[in-house]
Amino acid sequence: MKMFKRLLFTVAVILGLLIFTPLVLIQFGPAGWGTTSKVMLNMVFGYGGEAPSASAIKQRLEVADGFSVGLYATGLGKIRFLKVTDSGDLLVSRPRSGEILLLERDRNGDGLPDGQRVLLAGLTRPHGLDIAGRWLYVAESDGVGKIAFNSDDGAVSGDYQRIVSGLGDKGNHWTKTVRASSDGWLYLSSGSTCNVCEEADSQRATIMRFRPDGSEFSIYASGLRNSVGLDWAPWDNSLYATDNGRDLLGDDIPPCELNRIEEGGFYGWPYVNASALDPDLGELNASAVAKNIPPTHEFRAHNAPLGLRFLRRNTVAGFERAALVALHGSWNRSVPDGYKVVSLHWQADGRIVEKDFLSGFLQGDKLLGRPVDIAEGDNGDIFISDDYSGSIYRVAIGEGGASALASVALAPPQPGRRDSGLASYTGEQRRDLLARGEIVYQSYPCSSCHMSGKTASAIPLVGLDERYTVAELAAFFTAPTPPMPVFPLSASDREALAVYLLARP
Repeated sequence: MKMFKRLLFTVAVILGLLIFTPLVLIQFGPAGWGTTSKVMLNMVFGYGGEAPSASAIKQRLEVADGFSVGLYATGLGKIRFLKVTDSGDLLVSRPRSGEILLLERDRNGDGLPDGQRVLLAGLTRPHGLDIAGRWLYVAESDGVGKIAFNSDDGAVSGDYQRIVSGLGDKGNHWTKTVRASSDGWLYLSSGSTCNVCEEADSQRATIMRFRPDGSEFSIYASGLRNSVGLDWAPWDNSLYATDNGRDLLGDDIPPCELNRIEEGGFYGWPYVNASALDPDLGELNASAVAKNIPPTHEFRAHNAPLGLRFLRRNTVAGFERAALVALHGSWNRSVPDGYKVVSLHWQADGRIVEKDFLSGFLQGDKLLGRPVDIAEGDNGDIFISDDYSGSIYRVAIGEGGASALASVALAPPQPGRRDSGLASYTGEQRRDLLARGEIVYQSYPCSSCHMSGKTASAIPLVGLDERYTVAELAAFFTAPTPPMPVFPLSASDREALAVYLLARP
């Protein structure tokens, strides 16, 4: 009995230290420890900061030239990943409560969602989510499920079906991210169980893939300690993933990573950190070291890159070949670092230049938020989730970022030609569709086959209005004639591209 009481006392003391030590450090600790303690409480217990005020956002947050930032929603709790539907609603995962939220699109233009509701509940720590066809896919910590989803009214129907089960979710890095690709596969990331170790479960520290029904499940790439963000570069459809480097090697090593993911590729962990041997396990596997694929880009150590999103609908100069990355921020540096969204810009010579995109979440020991994920709407709006204050920010394209086509009027239909449907749009609708259509056209390698003079076999885009209406051309993009590939275009993208092509002189 005495032994049992001593055990209870010991457990109580340990729990007390875990809970109260960070609270004490917040108030009285040395520089940097206040932020670190807040982050630790946020990670372990879900502790979060207050909702940011409009004045705090205006005074503290700095956004890249050509953009403006505002608070879209707050008070959402421990939110994580985002997905914008075709109709502009925003889906939000909430792992701690096992829910997927739906924030209704801003129809009235007040800068806020028109409503909020729980779309799915009772899930096992849902994290990543994506839409493919009429299905919403959700990555839970131990599997993947899908349910029929109607983007028009934001409603689900039928039963939620588990298509992948039995995934490991013990230890560290239990989150799973699922993304649907234009190649017909779904890709799924799974982090490691530990800081550094040789995994017993071959599915941990990998990116896997499977068919929409869960079949043909396999490991696609390995040696990825904790790859949370996945996305494809629109100019060549290459898959990229963020990866969080290991801890406990000091403030400045190893770097976190952006990797270009190749089928069968090995990315080093736990034997190599970026391009350097791990001091603990680097000598254990010479063949693994030889196979290591170094990162495409290195982030500062412990910045914790999470969500990754290539911009496809942006009209601001300098962001034509760019991606945004959410840096969640460090928990184990003597001087905290990260806590911002950065933009990565691909140069003509292959280099990647990193710039601040949305910064100011951390100033001294004052922590406003921790960015997690990024989503982009059809109109170019960028949504950023923050799991510290339970908020979502909306970054809008400023007045200076309008497309050059926005002021171009559609030419009147020529006598004797069939009605293409262009005349049915108002002037404002035409300008919006032209601008969006130009973005879609530039985001994919359309000009490589259709720009006259670029190749001997170029197929000029002339006379389309004699053969197609807007609706017919938009429908053509869903099943184009080979060798034209099927691009992952939403219904609104297809309409905008059709208007853009039919309006060309």
